[in-house]
Order: sequence, then C-alpha cells, then structure tokens
Amino acid sequence: MTTPEVIVIGSGMGGASLASSLAPSGRRILILERGAHLRPCAEDRDPGVIFGTDHFRSGEGWKDALGRDFCPGNYYMVGGNSKFFGAAMYRFRAQDFAPLSHLGGTTPGWPIGYDTLAPYYDQAEALFQVRGAAGDDPTEPPRNRPYPHPPVPDEPMIADLRRRLTALGLHPSAIPLAVDIDRWLAGGQTPWDGFPETRGGKLDAETAALAKALSHDNVALRTGCRVRRLLAGDGGRITGIEVDTPEGRETLTAPVIVLAAGAVQSAALLLGSADAEHPAGLANRSDQVGRNFMNHNCSAVLALHPLRRNPSIYQKTLALNDFYLTGGEDGTPLGNVQLLGKISGRILTATTSLPRPLAHWIAARSVDFYAMSEDLPNTDSRVTLRDGQVVLDWKRSNWPAHEALVTRLKTLLRKAGFPIILSRAFDRRTPSHQCGTARMGADPDASVVDPFGRSHDHPNLFIADASVLPTSAAVNPALTISALAMRTADHIRDTDLAA
Repeated sequence: MTTPEVIVIGSGMGGASLASSLAPSGRRILILERGAHLRPCAEDRDPGVIFGTDHFRSGEGWKDALGRDFCPGNYYMVGGNSKFFGAAMYRFRAQDFAPLSHLGGTTPGWPIGYDTLAPYYDQAEALFQVRGAAGDDPTEPPRNRPYPHPPVPDEPMIADLRRRLTALGLHPSAIPLAVDIDRWLAGGQTPWDGFPETRGGKLDAETAALAKALSHDNVALRTGCRVRRLLAGDGGRITGIEVDTPEGRETLTAPVIVLAAGAVQSAALLLGSADAEHPAGLANRSDQVGRNFMNHNCSAVLALHPLRRNPSIYQKTLALNDFYLTGGEDGTPLGNVQLLGKISGRILTATTSLPRPLAHWIAARSVDFYAMSEDLPNTDSRVTLRDGQVVLDWKRSNWPAHEALVTRLKTLLRKAGFPIILSRAFDRRTPSHQCGTARMGADPDASVVDPFGRSHDHPNLFIADASVLPTSAAVNPALTISALAMRTADHIRDTDLAA
C-alpha cells in the first residue's frame, strides 16, 4: 500500500467495524495488529486446554492495585477478544443512554441517545448476520427492521426451561447471536462461548467485519505490529506512530489515526505516549484517560436436578431481562440473565477444585446461567502504568444489586424445578466486557473524546473501542462497540482530514 490515509490500531470489534464501514469511501486504510491470525488447531475445541491453561492467552502480566501480578484473560490476535466471545449481540436498552438510578448510584448518561445509534445498530446487525427474534424481551428498544435471521433454535432441554420460566410469569427471550450454528457444529460438537473461532461458524470481528474490509483493495492488514507510542506535534495533531514490527522499529504516519486497541491497552498507549507538552499522556487534558474503568459484575449460576440430565451441546440461546430495569430495592435495576455455553466436566475440572467425578456429575445435570449486572463508572477505578507495566485498579461497584440478582435467579430456578443451585462470582482475571477508560462526552474538561469518538485534544485522533463507553449497561457491549465505530467511520468520511 502507498502511504495510508487512515491507520487503525487494533483489529478487534471496534477497529474492524470502523474499517469495514469506511472502506467503501476509497480511503487508504492500514490496520495494525500486534498479534497473528488464529489458525485451526487441535486445541481450538479442547476445553481442558482453553479453560485450564494459558495456551491462547497473551501471557502478558499485569499488576493489581496491591502490586500483585496476574495474567488477564485478554487475547492479542487478529479479531482481538472477539475470537473467544459468546457472540451475544445486544443493543443497549434505550434507558441505558440516560441517567439511571441504581442501588450503587446513578449513571451519568450519554451525550447521545438511543435514536442516534439505532441506524448503526441496524447496520451492525446486518454485518454480523445476527440471529434473533423481536417482541419477547420486555426491555427491547424500538427497532426499524427485523433481525437479519431467525434465532438459533433452543435445544430440547432449553425449550423445556423456556416453558418453565414462562409458567412463572417471566419473559424468556432469544439471545441475539452472531453464530451460524450449522457451520459451527460441523467443526465440532461443542459450545462456542469461550471457544476460539477458527472455522467460520462464529461471526466475530475477523470473520465478519475484517473480512469485509479486506475485500476492498484500499485496505491492508499488518500483523505482528505492536504500537509503542503516538507522537504529537504542532496543534496537537498526531504526527507519527512508533511501531515494533517483525522487521524492526518503524515510524508510520497518516492524516487520521484511529485507536482501537481495547479499553485497557488504548488507555495504556495514550498514557505511555506522554511527552514534554503532554506530561500526563496524550488526549488527557481532562485527566480522564485510564479512569472510569468498568467490568461487568458477573456470576456463573448452575441449576441442577439430580434425576434429570442435560444433553445440550451449545445451550446458549435464552435470556431473561425481566429484572434489567427494575426488581431491586426501590425499583432499581438488577441486570441481565443469559445462558452460558454448556459447561462440561472438563471445564469444571479445569476451573474449579472439584474432584473429577463430581465435576462430571454436576456438568451432566446442570443448566448453566450467566448473571450480569452493571458496574458504575468511578474515576478512581483506573488503568495506570508502572515502569511500563499495566496496573489495573478495578474498584467494583453496585455489587449489592448483583447479589440481589443472583438471589432472585436462584429463587426462580428452584420454583422452575431445580432443587440444587450453585453459584460462583467471576474475578478480575476474567474480563467481563472491559470498558470506559476514554469516555465520550461533550465537555472536554470531563471526557476524552467527543460524541463521534474524536479526541478533544488531538484533531486527527479517534478512538473506536470499548474505552469510549460512558457506562457499561448490563448487556454484552459488542454490538454497541461496532455501531459506535460505524458512526465514527461516517464522521471520518465526512470530515476534512486536514482540519
């Protein structure tokens, strides 16, 4: 490629979606990815390897607030973390964009409303070929068009669960999924939730968005390229990017730079690009870079009947949003409940201290749920750097609401015919939708980027990943990240690059 007009740092959900949307404009786009392509291998359907080892993880070490080392569950490869995602592609609820009172506090709201993002949700659902069914979810926001495809079908055990929950007056609904179920199962009889996409059955950032972008001759991808710092010049414009490549250190330039390395790494890169003019890091006049880190409050909840086996293969098709907007103390929100991919004995053995026979007995009889509650923004919950190493000081919020959600779910599952209920909260080693470290807003003194994702401080720098989310909501953010990135792409296309 000749000199690019746009450089995108990161090939995950945000970067790939932006590139796919901007590519038809003819702009020369170069995508930089620090990892490599994930190819089919014997380990990609092996639950013992996936859940019991760090085989697919980066091996990168972060520190917590107390200085303890830990290996995060983040992935650096083409497609980013989406290679392992559960493929749930939810729209944020309309109420998520306005200030909303929770048990743990009130969210700040967004500088845009749901109506602004709705057309881009339509585009993102089409790009990721989302399978779903409108009308069953009591919190679903207004839609301009139906889902591109019918929902992934319930397996028999889950169809029975749906009937049991409906009989309790609940409103079970189909999870909107970016999965070609026949193609996925042709590659192996396993769930997709937490399993890597290597054979085209899961529509992730690589197989959907990046593939579309790279179908254009004006888009190129370079792998093995780790960006070390951004360089700022006169007027605050980003004048270069220092990149470690397989051929050595290079400095690349382009009129427009898009940062899409993920909520933690985008913040770390901006902080690590500090210079004499910007001693607190780039894009950080507001002192908000790295702050407001959010990670959903999540628990696994397993419901068992000792005399009833669950032969489901993939399971992840049903959700409950009855308590998304209400149900807690004083009518406050509790969160979302959705099924996990089917837990196996090997997964339980790899992730718990249960004896192997007991783990297999439980897994053979369990229906496996994922309870998720909103984590509220907090300026002291943050990403920083210490001697170049990421330090993650996550200050979990709104936890009593999550405990109330899990308690409510357990009560309902017992009424639905499951006498044994087990639960376990996820810890900081499990990334549950990291977001918020470069929040968008209209006020340059209180936010990092404007409502289009453009830096308040650097006119040719955009951020297009989960870091710009002002709030985490309580549903999976992948579709919202994609929709925001597409909106940013439109803004780049319509903006004078020299401005």
